[in-house]
Amino acid sequence: MASLSAALYRRSRLRLSLLITPPMLWLGLAYLGALTALFITSLWGQNSFTGEVVRQWNLDNFRELWQSEVYRRITFRTIGIAAGVTVIDVVVALPVALYMAKVASPRMRNLMVIAVLTPLWASYLVKAYAWRIMLSDDGIVHDTGRLLGLDLPGYGLAAVVITLSYLWLPFMILPIYAGLERLPDSMLEASMDLGARTGHTLRRVVLPTLFPAVVAGSIFTFSLSLGDYITVQIVGGANQMLGNVVYDNVGAANNLPFAAAVATIPVVIMLGYLAVARRTGALENV
Repeated sequence: MASLSAALYRRSRLRLSLLITPPMLWLGLAYLGALTALFITSLWGQNSFTGEVVRQWNLDNFRELWQSEVYRRITFRTIGIAAGVTVIDVVVALPVALYMAKVASPRMRNLMVIAVLTPLWASYLVKAYAWRIMLSDDGIVHDTGRLLGLDLPGYGLAAVVITLSYLWLPFMILPIYAGLERLPDSMLEASMDLGARTGHTLRRVVLPTLFPAVVAGSIFTFSLSLGDYITVQIVGGANQMLGNVVYDNVGAANNLPFAAAVATIPVVIMLGYLAVARRTGALENV
């Protein structure tokens, strides 16, 4: 045992390889293997009479997705919701993270970090159903709207965007906060000394520096919204997203090949999004 420890101590690369190999094998089998199985299954078909999976490779599932107006509309709706959630979270997260990193005292900063992290400890379903109650006809949102003379919409796409924006907001605040903490105060002071106003400093100094952090946060908000199907079932009314199509075809329709084909759409979208994000250096901030 002593000789083995001495050998490992002298060979740092071997020690590193032994540490990394088990998790990399798990990643390859559990994640990449599952994706491979997903793509293979999407190329199979289903017997319309018996419901059995036909293991003959074809592109019928993707052809149906491309030719059907319903699935095209659901795809664009899902992308639009994910993009809307990301934009809202960026707009809300920027001032919060800026105050946390550059304005708040150390004590207040710690309290705000705890406040941002606390919702992550609660159950996803608890938070979603809480918004369902608030967005109901007798909920606080509609009661406030009546007091202000506003006719606010009920369950639907707006409710889905609001709920998802709340659910994923911490995943946007934290990367931006980390990016702002790495921004030297001397850069802000130099901008002010050169006569730049606050708005100019934000546009020309803060935002360009924060862009990779914003893109890093958007990876979480966009991908999590893109694959969500529970929130739209709770507050979405009659609307559907890609996740609902997958869920319905796995459950009621029991059409696994078509469900796998639909599930490849968010995967392909996110692969393209990650390829673009990689060029910005955002993956270093994840």
